[in-house]
Amino acid sequence: MTPFSAIALNRFGLGAGADDAPPADPQRWLLQQLDAYEPLSAPWKVVARTPALVDVWNNMQRSARQAPEGQRSGIREAYLRQGSAEYQAAVGARTNSALQTTAPFIERLVHFWSNHFAVSVDKLLIVGLAGSFEADAIRPHVLGRFEDLLLAVVRHPAMLLYLDQAQSTGPRSMMGSRAQEGLQRGRGLNENLAREILELHTLGVRSGYTQADVTEFARALTGWTLPGDGGGATFRFVPALHEPGPRTVLGRVYPEGGEEQARAVIHDLVAAPATALHIARKLARHFVADDPPQALVQRLADTFARTNGDLTSVYRELVASPEAWQAASAKFKSPWDWSISSLRALGRRAVPPMRAANLMTQLGQPAWRPGSPAGYNDLAATWAAPDALMRRVEVAQGMVQESGAGIDARSLAPRVLPGALTDDTAGAIARAESGGTALALLLVSPEFLRR
Repeated sequence: MTPFSAIALNRFGLGAGADDAPPADPQRWLLQQLDAYEPLSAPWKVVARTPALVDVWNNMQRSARQAPEGQRSGIREAYLRQGSAEYQAAVGARTNSALQTTAPFIERLVHFWSNHFAVSVDKLLIVGLAGSFEADAIRPHVLGRFEDLLLAVVRHPAMLLYLDQAQSTGPRSMMGSRAQEGLQRGRGLNENLAREILELHTLGVRSGYTQADVTEFARALTGWTLPGDGGGATFRFVPALHEPGPRTVLGRVYPEGGEEQARAVIHDLVAAPATALHIARKLARHFVADDPPQALVQRLADTFARTNGDLTSVYRELVASPEAWQAASAKFKSPWDWSISSLRALGRRAVPPMRAANLMTQLGQPAWRPGSPAGYNDLAATWAAPDALMRRVEVAQGMVQESGAGIDARSLAPRVLPGALTDDTAGAIARAESGGTALALLLVSPEFLRR
């Protein structure tokens, strides 16, 4: 058995299941998943969707405004309790979808883009919306055009609240003028969303934009906010918040056009060569190596540019690239990668939501909770520290106690690491003092820790 099957299962996928047969044609197996992907798998269908969650948000806001001062904190606390329950349910859906999927390559891409466009429940007000962000903004667009994905992301309530865009007000807008007159407090221009679109989502750092570009783009984005009550909408444009007049971003003038002004800026950002390179480099780093080959990055960028950001075309180029199939450049698994691949190897098909959330917190990578809008780091140095590895040993032992009964590690190892299992690891498993110890050794072996 060649190592290509292991690469397909582990580097492109989420790890081999206990009963998964190694793909005879690894590249074809990956490409077939492009047609087999289901945006909302069964675990996700029981989780609250964005329109319902926006209604909950609006009801809370209205109740808090109308309530006496002494009751407002209780209303917000009740909202946060409900949001925490929604968060837990969504973590369970994410985990169980990863365990049950028949398209693990596409599921991994969902996780990649959810981290690229990161939101964080460290901002407590979005705790109930984080799961719907992945479900409704990321999952439906992961095989489409990058521009459509970007628009869905930046207009989702979780992102609008996380980066404080919902209250951003043009200084010379109708609402801005009232604020200056003292009639409307707490409003002003907020540059967070504009900055992160430029720095993280599209062009990347040191790509030539200036602070003036950030400010002008932020002015163009004013008016992009949450919907009002009812109707099932998840976004609206409010002209009274929008800064009037033309905007100049990266040397190009955008005439006044309401909501379309910022959309025109976003369209041009997607088409910029720096965006193609930024996206290509992040994909190559995630799937191939911490320091990806420049030739691969350039081919992915060229495909992105040639197809106007058609993501499926970029994925096909990635799968066809010989650099992606080099065993020597294996990636170190993040806690999320490792936990999902471990559970799949042990044959788990579902994990209770609270257990799933606690597991990721214990491993240091809680779902939708990175320390910044940059998301979780994708480099080995972030996750390979000795204390982090010790946590994996402890978690592996717990997983084996929960799910390892009757599993023979000696027969499982070559099935989950086809063509990649070394003699040293096979020998260590064979010499283990018990079946449980043998299974735990497999889960923390050098081969299993990498993909």
